[in-house]
Amino acid sequence: MKISRIAQLGAVAAIAALTLSACASNEAGGTTSPSASDAPVLAGTLNGSGATSQQVAVQAWTAEFQGANPDVTVNYDPQGSGTGRESFQSGAVQFAGSDRAFKAEEIEAGPFDACVEGSDLVEIPAYVSPIAIAFNLEGVDSLDLDPATIAGIFAGTITNWNDPAIAATNDGVTLPDLAITPVHRSDKSGTTANFTDYLAQTAESVWTYGSVEEWPIQAGEAAQGTSGVVNAIKGGNGTIGYADHSQTADLSSVNVQVGEEWVEPSADGAAIALDASPLAEGRASTDLAFEIDRTTTEAGAYPVMLVSYLIGCVEYADPAAAALVKGFFTTAISEAGQQAAAEAAGSAPISATLAEQSQAAVDAIK
Repeated sequence: MKISRIAQLGAVAAIAALTLSACASNEAGGTTSPSASDAPVLAGTLNGSGATSQQVAVQAWTAEFQGANPDVTVNYDPQGSGTGRESFQSGAVQFAGSDRAFKAEEIEAGPFDACVEGSDLVEIPAYVSPIAIAFNLEGVDSLDLDPATIAGIFAGTITNWNDPAIAATNDGVTLPDLAITPVHRSDKSGTTANFTDYLAQTAESVWTYGSVEEWPIQAGEAAQGTSGVVNAIKGGNGTIGYADHSQTADLSSVNVQVGEEWVEPSADGAAIALDASPLAEGRASTDLAFEIDRTTTEAGAYPVMLVSYLIGCVEYADPAAAALVKGFFTTAISEAGQQAAAEAAGSAPISATLAEQSQAAVDAIK
């Protein structure tokens, strides 16, 4: 599949209006919504919770959703991937946004109180984005860092900016004799899970803590949510952290080593990395969870990336909720929804092949 291209497959199904309770003032617009004749007009309230990384994209989907069904309200609470999944499991919300899919053992254990007992899950990769390794270092605008050096910085074994490991890949850059302050998420985070998965896959001898959602060591500075990490990096000289690239525009970002290349964070690079990765095996046909290959040497790939999922039930206990989720998910993966998110958040639109697979999963919702 070619991720950099997008396609809308078929007519857009039932499309619900979306109003963000927490961030409606930031709604993105500017694209044309389907007319009311394209789908049934829905009414009611749909609640979701989850990843802060998806927040800007959800706002863009809001604009697409709103025009078709003005009598529907969708409240999305961006409290982090872990909270979103927990809220979905408890039935407090009808869908979750998460920077990782549920693990197979989590699905088996359950419960999923919004779903009919025994229902499969729908997990669709609606948001594909690079994670920037952003830094604030006076006098330095660009850095090339290999995986082992990045891992050493965040593991607390490389503690000064003029460390020989940093100097070795940055010939001609004047590096100050200044302590490094690594910034990490304080909350349970899918962005952390994806970032630590990159460290674990590419530098396992240095980063020995595995792929985890909760930061495993005390070194560095902790901050709540994506915005907290970004503000912490901006607030100090010598800081470095990781955050969704859509929210790091005012910061410098590391170029990471991929094969013989130095690759900057970009939507295209994230798309190439996803294209090089397989779907997880042994899951329901509606569960499109990817196993990201962070070690790819594919030209142009940027493997420090996340795939953020929209998660719901195949069969809902409440049929009215099923109709609203089905419409919202359809809008998110449509050509218009993906393009709106790309323009607002700098994400990579999903490919025609992935859109087709995702729409088939959404069509199963009932």
